[in-house]
Amino acid sequence: MKKIIPICIAFLLASCQTNVEKVQQEESAKMPNSLVLSDAQLKSIGVKTTALTFKKISGLIKVNGKIDVPPQNLISVSVALGGYLKSTKLLPGMHISKGEVIAVLEDQQYIQLQQDYLTTKIKLQTSEQEFQRQKDLNESKAASDKVFQLAKADYLSNKVVMSALSEKLKLININPLTLTEENLSKNINIYAPFDGFVSKVNVNIGKYITPSDVIFELVNPNDIHLNLKVFEKDLIQLSIGQKLTAYTNNHPEKKYRCEILEISKDISDDRTAQVHSHFENYDNTLLPGMYMNAEVELSNKEVEAIAESAILSFDAKKYVFVQNAKKAFQMLEIQTGNAEDNFVEVINANDLKGKQIVVEGAYTLLMALKNKPEE
Repeated sequence: MKKIIPICIAFLLASCQTNVEKVQQEESAKMPNSLVLSDAQLKSIGVKTTALTFKKISGLIKVNGKIDVPPQNLISVSVALGGYLKSTKLLPGMHISKGEVIAVLEDQQYIQLQQDYLTTKIKLQTSEQEFQRQKDLNESKAASDKVFQLAKADYLSNKVVMSALSEKLKLININPLTLTEENLSKNINIYAPFDGFVSKVNVNIGKYITPSDVIFELVNPNDIHLNLKVFEKDLIQLSIGQKLTAYTNNHPEKKYRCEILEISKDISDDRTAQVHSHFENYDNTLLPGMYMNAEVELSNKEVEAIAESAILSFDAKKYVFVQNAKKAFQMLEIQTGNAEDNFVEVINANDLKGKQIVVEGAYTLLMALKNKPEE
């Protein structure tokens, strides 16, 4: 009799447990995207589950933008005095070195300007001598004040004219200190102001250039930067000095390392802000206005994650299966974040708190769910 009682109790407990599981399975079956397996199916699929786990994941933010140049690094080249373009070898994209001749112009007015300067130089020397002579005579009362004042005015007038002509010569890159009657020239040279490259060429040989014409646009690469558009929600993860990798659509295999220099505080209508970054090693094949993609490296952070094998892609969304009872499973949508070492960050981790997630057999469960006859 004593042996019969424990046996009965064990039987009753097993019976109660079976009834509880049955109720749980029936309730789970009523949930959307749910299915209940038979014992044979469960054994055949070999389902394995686990809970969310905390992992340190270094993620990436993928953004895009274009190469930009600050105004002080984009130089428009023009000529102070008009002339005909005699020669140039520049083409867009060509590299230039500081001080090299990038164009030669010619015009008769250059000769006239040099002539006027040399003539005025002679007049100045003569008027200066006369001024000194009249000054000495005036001091000894051998000449009137009026004659002295006229000599002084003539000397100062020639001095002003010569100074003005000297500055005009400098504007067209002629050194007045070395100019003589032997080296008069109808040509003037235009020199590269820095080491850089050519962005635009707006002229052709033989064309007459006016002072308002922009003949070339030159780019100084020392401060060329990548201007990225970053969504408002991602800005909080960025900081000055952060590293990123940029690449073009045409050559995605060629990577360019950059560093964030400035993060704009102005949010545009499309909820993005500008982030300026600088190339660590600039390549002169990258031209202003060129579009680029970039991946911003995020520091390691501890997040709730799940193994990649648990995640299913279906109808352009991400799902996992959770186990509601021994043989009952439900497919739930998830939002994923960064991934590393076969683990994926789960953004909506709160929806999966305390749940067992299928990490093996999830795809088979999806096939069984989609092939389940409609009730």
